[in-house]
Amino acid sequence: MLQTGTMRRVSRRAIVVSAAAAALGVARLRPLGRVVAQEGEAATPAVIGTPPAGIGAIRSTREGPVPSTGGSRPGPAGRVQELPSAPVVAPVGLTIPSAGVDAGIERLRVVDGDMPDPTGPWVVAWYENLGSLGQAGNVVMAGHIDFWNVGPSVFYNVANVQPGDPIVVSGDDGKRYPFTVEWVRQYDSTAMPLDEVAGPTPDQCLTLITCGGAFDYVNGHYLQRTVVRATRSGPGQSMAT
Repeated sequence: MLQTGTMRRVSRRAIVVSAAAAALGVARLRPLGRVVAQEGEAATPAVIGTPPAGIGAIRSTREGPVPSTGGSRPGPAGRVQELPSAPVVAPVGLTIPSAGVDAGIERLRVVDGDMPDPTGPWVVAWYENLGSLGQAGNVVMAGHIDFWNVGPSVFYNVANVQPGDPIVVSGDDGKRYPFTVEWVRQYDSTAMPLDEVAGPTPDQCLTLITCGGAFDYVNGHYLQRTVVRATRSGPGQSMAT
């Protein structure tokens, strides 16, 4: 689950990503009350990109009066600068073996500087007017860490990946694009280095954003953000081979 802090407008050259918070929601909405957070650490990453059988039986460990539906709180970014449209290779799948992620990707767009949230616990959002496969730039994606009435969600184990771990992004051109994790960092929700996290890059990079750290039950958000940066490690390979 993700949430922003204070929303900011940036220059034309930079993309501003603010705090990805506890339950992803539209960036202009405010939390309505106490929420639920799934706590605890997973000893062994589980494959959670696709919900296993019986997932409907999972319930959050603690309940509050206001459900975190994914639309009741601000989302993974505040004011961001969308880039001019260009021919793109759209990502359609994300695989992170070390985090147990094997997920589908939905296309979202930054609109008037606001970054919307993934629409559910198992899908990863790609912001198509920020960066795309097959060209230089920063491909920015976001996912929930947990979700009301579900528990651990698609990016629950993302903080456990290590530099050097492989990531594969599948494109709609029938190719798999390999990336290698460069770094994994935790930032205070109020002190994200926005240009560093989501600004333009000279080479093709992949940036994954989710929430992390302790959960503030009073204000209904996580106190930190987990950011994973990966760089392209090879050419796209046909899925047929």
